[in-house]
Amino acid sequence: MPTELARELRRRLEGLNLYLVGMMGSGKSSVGRPLAEALGYRFLDADTSVEQAAGRSIPELFASEGEEGFRDLEAAVLNQIAAWHSLVVATGGGVVTRSQNWGQMRQGVVIWLDAPDLLLLERLAADPTPRPLMQADDPSTRLADLLKERRPLYAQADLHIIQDGRPPEQVAWQVLEALPGILKQRPAGPHEAVTVHNADGVATHSIN
Repeated sequence: MPTELARELRRRLEGLNLYLVGMMGSGKSSVGRPLAEALGYRFLDADTSVEQAAGRSIPELFASEGEEGFRDLEAAVLNQIAAWHSLVVATGGGVVTRSQNWGQMRQGVVIWLDAPDLLLLERLAADPTPRPLMQADDPSTRLADLLKERRPLYAQADLHIIQDGRPPEQVAWQVLEALPGILKQRPAGPHEAVTVHNADGVATHSIN
């Protein structure tokens, strides 16, 4: 990745955290690592942080505490993460469902990695990681239900990256290219998102 752009972005970000949001399988961790490396930031996987804080895996947390208990712990961990700086954070897919989490993430820049349903299903099928919310007889229907609930929430992000299956490094580069426009907007009034389409790399403004 071009170091000049990354160096300039690091200067302009002034330590602001970048929060990657999106459905499970959208590539938050795989994109977050090269993005953090390019910026000289530290990468953090919020789900891993939750597991470390609880001393249990996420499936175990869901089994013992239910989704509500898991979300409580997730919010507490995010609150702690928000006190740090110079992080690229891969959040859990459902972090957007609680308004208090948005209060924390809005202190930084929120980036939605949006992948098509079929690509998400393909990635989830190939990933051995247990996904408690995807335990269903028909994964495609379950995914569609979750996306119907969450897409309007993801759309509140500052930056919308539409994916087509290209490598994580290329997606990270798209984020880097789009970030200058986001940083110009931050002091402005009403929230306005920038949407980047993978097909042509063109950034367009859209109100979400």
